[in-house]
Amino acid sequence: MIIKKAVYKTSVTSIDKILNDGVPEFAFVGRSNVGKSSLINSLCNQKSLAKASATPGKTRMINYFDINDSFRFVDLPGYGYAKVGKTHLDVWSGVLGEYLKQSISLVTIFVLMDIRHTPSEQDRQMIDFLVYNQLPFMVIATKTDKLAKSKVFAGVKAIASALKIRTEMILPSSSETGQGKDKILNYIENKLEELNEQD
Repeated sequence: MIIKKAVYKTSVTSIDKILNDGVPEFAFVGRSNVGKSSLINSLCNQKSLAKASATPGKTRMINYFDINDSFRFVDLPGYGYAKVGKTHLDVWSGVLGEYLKQSISLVTIFVLMDIRHTPSEQDRQMIDFLVYNQLPFMVIATKTDKLAKSKVFAGVKAIASALKIRTEMILPSSSETGQGKDKILNYIENKLEELNEQD
């Protein structure tokens, strides 16, 4: 797949404004400063389509982008700012959690994690949340350019072990070098083809 057209559509901050018009959506979520904006820009071959917040964790909006006039990327709020309460509900309360549970158009959630670090408690909660709610997801291990090539698979294995998922569910990626870009776009293309076959 080649993304030839990518345009900003809208941003929403309240649950009642979440778009549910049937257009297939691929959502991107992760801790603040994990590289969501950079990845979206890289996939779309644009430098500033998605804008990173000057203060990581301050952006609590859902940002929608129309892609190739046929599907959408959805940039979800970073969850690094949330304080985790005893019930862990703080991380998923509000528009982020409601989007994940309510969106009828959601095809896949891409959960971004920095390949250099062990998944945080919030990362593990996110995966548990998605598994519990039976939501389809893939993990994207970002910033592989910060590691020696020989250590990338070890980083993937460490993330898989911490999250108790298969290594096949993790795509190594770098917005700087373009590593993983084709695999992510191919994954999206395959999912869209599956949707078309079901119609």
